Amino acid sequence: MKETDARLEVDIRKTLDQVFTLEARFAAQAGAGAVLVAFGPSGAGKTTLLRCLAGLERPDEGRIEYAGALWSDAGAGLFVPPQRRGVGYVPQDYALFPQLTVQGNIEYGLGRRSGREAAWIDTLVDIFELRQLEDAAPADLSGGQRQRVALARALARRPKLLLLDEPLSALDLPSRRSLRLELRNRLRELRLPAVLVTHDWEEALTLGDQMVVLAGGKTLQSGAPAEILTRPASLDVAAIVGVDSIVAGTILETVEGIARIEVAQQQFRAASSELPAGQDVWVCLRAEDVTLEVGEIARTSARNHLAGRVKELAPAGPLLRVVLDVGFPLVALVTRQAASELALAPGREARASIKATAAHLIPRAAAAITGPPR
Repeated sequence: MKETDARLEVDIRKTLDQVFTLEARFAAQAGAGAVLVAFGPSGAGKTTLLRCLAGLERPDEGRIEYAGALWSDAGAGLFVPPQRRGVGYVPQDYALFPQLTVQGNIEYGLGRRSGREAAWIDTLVDIFELRQLEDAAPADLSGGQRQRVALARALARRPKLLLLDEPLSALDLPSRRSLRLELRNRLRELRLPAVLVTHDWEEALTLGDQMVVLAGGKTLQSGAPAEILTRPASLDVAAIVGVDSIVAGTILETVEGIARIEVAQQQFRAASSELPAGQDVWVCLRAEDVTLEVGEIARTSARNHLAGRVKELAPAGPLLRVVLDVGFPLVALVTRQAASELALAPGREARASIKATAAHLIPRAAAAITGPPR
């Protein structure tokens, strides 16, 4: 098997303390440099999944197979211990040894080093920009430097697969954004496949080639991150990946791939070629796909122009989150300059323009485990 053809196949059930049960079932490419993101809210089972892959937890049922090697098969009584799986594991808190230097942490567990290993350690020190820090203690390092030491230590044994549990969560926002790209580049440079746990969708998009969505211990969807984020398979996934506006509607007709939908006593158009007339749906809209206008309707390709009134404005990082009442609460993201030019304020009349291709439709019969939309 070529390293680019390696696959990770998981079909397991694991119960913890008779309180929480993880049921994970997915298959993903895990070749050179590929990153699989395990995505979901706190308590979804992401860390439990990672510990099962690492061999730190033994599944009660099912199988785990990586690159043609069977790591766990509960039915056959097979369980490969962590030290024989060839994985590198970086926990959320990095777990560096405070009594050891940077060099000591990286070399920990290698035993007697050969010249080849010494050269590899030296290479890692350069790759992760730790030169001149070899004798420093972890307490003297920044959060980003500690992360680099933890990664270098995990790679020192030349793992076949790297497991990362929220590796950037302890960092401030500017550091997280810069280190995302650095981590992505390092994994590609080293041609090292990884499974990364996160609940940050921006991180998932930046780092992930594939994604599996978990909630309540269940696998809800797997596929390309951009596809899941824009085309969630269920109401639960839509809520988890941050779809900002979800409203009930009913398809009236579909003509040439465009569905005409009754939504909040008005008509809305969305690209759809699969759902029939009479189908009850959830109309899902991301805030970044909503354009706000004041005055005359601009000449655009948008099929939908919904008149409403501003209910609230709130900061959203460098942008503003605007909630517009158009018969239902509709969320848009605008720049502060645009908000100023449009004179947006609570009570201000405005109009939302939305392209038909920006709306995603989910049949209302699709199973949900987290309840109605927020």
